[in-house]
Amino acid sequence: MVMDQKKTGMFITLEGPEGSGKTAQLQPLAAALIEEGYPVRKTREPGGTPIGDQIRNTILDLENTAMVDRTEALLLQASRAQLVEEVIKPGLKKGQVILCDRFADSTLAYQGFGHQNDLTPLREIIHYATGGLEPDLTILLDLDPALGLMRRNKAGNLNRLDALDLDFHQRVRNGYLQLAGAEPERWVVVDAERSFDTVQEQILAIVLERLRGRSGS
Repeated sequence: MVMDQKKTGMFITLEGPEGSGKTAQLQPLAAALIEEGYPVRKTREPGGTPIGDQIRNTILDLENTAMVDRTEALLLQASRAQLVEEVIKPGLKKGQVILCDRFADSTLAYQGFGHQNDLTPLREIIHYATGGLEPDLTILLDLDPALGLMRRNKAGNLNRLDALDLDFHQRVRNGYLQLAGAEPERWVVVDAERSFDTVQEQILAIVLERLRGRSGS
């Protein structure tokens, strides 16, 4: 039975390497939270707005192999700025639970650790794009990148970043774990090598605990 709608705005992000299942987990998480009575808005990065989706297509296009790291990072911030102003900030003001498939931590993991670039300028452009907005909770779906890429290959929907070598994806995973270790109050690491249903149950339990803790219920 659906409960009365709860006004507990919270910004929650799902992060993880390729094939970790975060995109697939977003829909059942949203459905479960709606059943609990929370107003939910789902979105994704890059994209999430008409302008952002155009940028997303450019970033992920397999034909754009000439794209340099700085171009990639700046395009991501352009998409992110639009998403923050058009979707995330208005949703939070309405008391919505914003569920986002990737956010700024992906830039640090991929364009920073993955491409082996200095994190300092990346953090500066992220801050400019987001206006300093950070997630209240970030769930890292962690798994071996070789397994993740196997999953992606099986699904058959590879993009330009998937096509990078395994060493790149290992650096991304290690980067995520470093980021999570540096902010344990925001991050929760979930073992994504387990069954879909098991991971789904754990994610929901984590999110509900945070939401109920914030509302005091």
